[in-house]
Amino acid sequence: MQPLIETTAAPDPKDRETILGLLMAHAHAAAGPSKLTPLAILLRDPQSGAVLGGLWGRSIYDWLIIELLAVPESLRGQGLGTKLMAEAEAVARARDCIGIWLDTYEFQAKGFYEKLGYAQFGEIADHPRGQRRYLVQKRL
Repeated sequence: MQPLIETTAAPDPKDRETILGLLMAHAHAAAGPSKLTPLAILLRDPQSGAVLGGLWGRSIYDWLIIELLAVPESLRGQGLGTKLMAEAEAVARARDCIGIWLDTYEFQAKGFYEKLGYAQFGEIADHPRGQRRYLVQKRL
């Protein structure tokens, strides 16, 4: 049987889960259990409980990957980003991770991460065009 190749701009989330399941099965066979564990550290409004920002990521194969970090403009300059990163580092240590990595755009916060001890280990030029995307890591 020759499978069909289909391109879609509106994929079904179940299809992603199928592809991820195949990759995870292969990775598990090659490297053992991934210990995939989600992480969310949220900034909440004290009155309404609404999420104002925060950090989103996951630990997998002994590293914490930070996917998202956002502090609203109105709350910047109060050390909240640093506190979120410190909490993520504490969680990573508790999960016995050996490091943390993330990516950031040139127009975002590379300097912020460097002040926290992160070092660049990769770069993508022209992503978006005329800008750079940086990969940074911190070994624990």
